[in-house]
Amino acid sequence: MPTMKRRVDGVLLLDKPAGMTSNAALQRVKRLYQAAKAGHTGTLDPFATGLLPICLGEATKFAHTLLTADKTYRAVIRLGVRTTTGDPEGAVIATRPVAVTEPQVRALLPRFTGAIEQTPPMHSAIKRGGRPLYEYARQGLQLERQPRRVMVYRLELLELTGEYLGLLVHCGKGFYVRTLADELGEALGCGAHLHALTRLAVDGLRLEAATGLAELEAMPTPDRLQRLLPTDALLQALPRLELGAEAAWQLSQGQAIWHPGLRVGEQMRAYGPDGRFLGLVEVNEEGKAAPKRLVVRTPAQPDPTGT
Repeated sequence: MPTMKRRVDGVLLLDKPAGMTSNAALQRVKRLYQAAKAGHTGTLDPFATGLLPICLGEATKFAHTLLTADKTYRAVIRLGVRTTTGDPEGAVIATRPVAVTEPQVRALLPRFTGAIEQTPPMHSAIKRGGRPLYEYARQGLQLERQPRRVMVYRLELLELTGEYLGLLVHCGKGFYVRTLADELGEALGCGAHLHALTRLAVDGLRLEAATGLAELEAMPTPDRLQRLLPTDALLQALPRLELGAEAAWQLSQGQAIWHPGLRVGEQMRAYGPDGRFLGLVEVNEEGKAAPKRLVVRTPAQPDPTGT
């Protein structure tokens, strides 16, 4: 007998275990909550662990906002070994002796910090001719890729123990930590690959607040529901727009509204007079806050104007 689906709205901060795809983790969570809709905010590789925000119900409308958000990782790089994929899932293609010191590493880190050019790896989901690059890579093909401008806000040496190098990486969208590992290994003269990766933060969301999958499965349903953050947790980086009853109703009907202090092109999270989250708005060329994505509430709100 199929499981009955129900409406569940909110954001779960999941601590994804190693050895599981992001989609498999998503499906496990969706079943646990018996949710009708679910989505994640950007994949983690199967070997990687850490923060995977999962959106349920109405929160799926805003999952895209974290795809371009800043992210923070703890990376473990294995020196002396290069692989086909730049991570532990690939075949070894070269080994070299390692004689690296902490001063050498620290001297190189500024080269990979700030606004830099980075060439995406072949084993990535970037599309070419409608197909992700990793499909070509699996066929042994190497396609030309154009370097892209990416941002690294912070790159800090955590430890160097034998052949293993630990780094803290705070980066912007489009940055590949596996490429960093490969390029840093070449700069050090020994080669390297990304051995382990843990996502510590996505924008303002932190791993410390996340729940492991095994822990979540062991919980009774009420406790599991308590782990959900509200839908607007995905939008905390945006300014807050407070609306009166009439403006809130107009917005909920899809109308653009005027409000003092708006700037054309600005995106904001809108709230009604009762403090309830209404959705995402964007200021149009007329200087009005136009609905971009609104949450659906039930029962429907009455028209406060009485018309």
